[in-house]
Amino acid sequence: MTITEAQTADDGTSGGGVVQLAVVKVRTFKVSITLLVIAALLGLLFLLAPAHGDTVYKLAESGAAIKIGAIDVPAGPALWISWAIAVVLAAWSLVQAVSYRSTPMWLSIAYSLLAMFAFLTWSGAGSSAAVPVVGLLGGSLSLAVPLIFGALGGVIGERGGVVNVAIEGQLLLGAFTAAILGSVTKSPFVGLVGAMIGGVLVAAVLAVFAIKYIVEQVIVGVVLNVLVSGLTGFLYTAVLAPDAGTLNNPVSFKPFAIPLLSDIPVLGPVLFDQTFLVYLMYVIVVLVAWGLYRTRWGLRLRAVGEHPQAADTVGIKVNPTRFWNLLLAGAVAGIGGAYFTLVSVPNFTKDMTAGLGFIALAAVIFGRWDPIRATLAALLFGFAQNLQNLLNVLGTPVPSEFMLMLPYIVTILAVVGFAGQIKAPAADGKPYIKS
Repeated sequence: MTITEAQTADDGTSGGGVVQLAVVKVRTFKVSITLLVIAALLGLLFLLAPAHGDTVYKLAESGAAIKIGAIDVPAGPALWISWAIAVVLAAWSLVQAVSYRSTPMWLSIAYSLLAMFAFLTWSGAGSSAAVPVVGLLGGSLSLAVPLIFGALGGVIGERGGVVNVAIEGQLLLGAFTAAILGSVTKSPFVGLVGAMIGGVLVAAVLAVFAIKYIVEQVIVGVVLNVLVSGLTGFLYTAVLAPDAGTLNNPVSFKPFAIPLLSDIPVLGPVLFDQTFLVYLMYVIVVLVAWGLYRTRWGLRLRAVGEHPQAADTVGIKVNPTRFWNLLLAGAVAGIGGAYFTLVSVPNFTKDMTAGLGFIALAAVIFGRWDPIRATLAALLFGFAQNLQNLLNVLGTPVPSEFMLMLPYIVTILAVVGFAGQIKAPAADGKPYIKS
């Protein structure tokens, strides 16, 4: 819903003319309704299947430098207190919407944490198994790493005006090339370079067809995903599988702890006892977030994605800028592909990315084409993926079919419920033809 307020101001001319300034306010209830619906569903779950007993949260692993005991949380009171606070936050979001203000990001984050805590407490109530907090967070980060690299590649490409639906193909070919080069050279760093080259190759094909030949960008991206899936599947069967010991046995990156930082309780082992690719991810997230808004490169990239005609007027070469930045996006996404074969699984298998490129694209949209927001969205999706594994361990009454659907349900809720009211960069997906 929108309203328009007309304001008048003297334009300073001798005739005393009046300039009409239209102020448009937008009121949207999408986020508020989503929060209220989630609260209602949680309340219904807690009523129909009440939790009994305590939920044990294990805050440290057995070999931790600082020993922290487990915490027993009474399930019943914790559920309803968390639920009540979540309802208050949802109501606050509704008040913000009525007042033509958007829901603050901190409110959405706090609400999500409360909802997750309540659901975990309900799932683990009375279970003999404890909720391993460090393992849950560490596993979520591990699953989110390729999503974050893919999302950053999507942000760079779409900020420049090219819809990067080919993230899935960039991840998959990156994983394939990393496996081969990492196996032949016995060096994970060479495999990492190979993954970047694989991502760049997919991005280059997308750039040629989308920018030079002005083919519909979404169609090109979908075709590339299918092409890479078929090509890597064929090469895996024909080349890698018959000689797996030589061509599909890469040396993987090993985790190493950062002194002192890794000893911080709970978050230390999660964030600072990781592999090289995770630390590289921290650096790339910061560089992209800083560069996009604080450097000449970022200004030019945003200019060709928002108003290419104006950028062309001031001397920015629109299509070359889009082309080279799309290659950069492919290289970043390719690093995410390397994580599959150089960290997660020490070999390549058919379609091992399993559609994560599309979830990374959803993280771009949910994150409003912003590097930090997209990273947080990818972490949320990684948490949802890891949660299904934990629920199996806790013996929760949730059906296994629902747990398999959980990451995709979270993706749909995030994009439809939280990100549906936002707009992409103005020239995203629109080819530029110099007049």
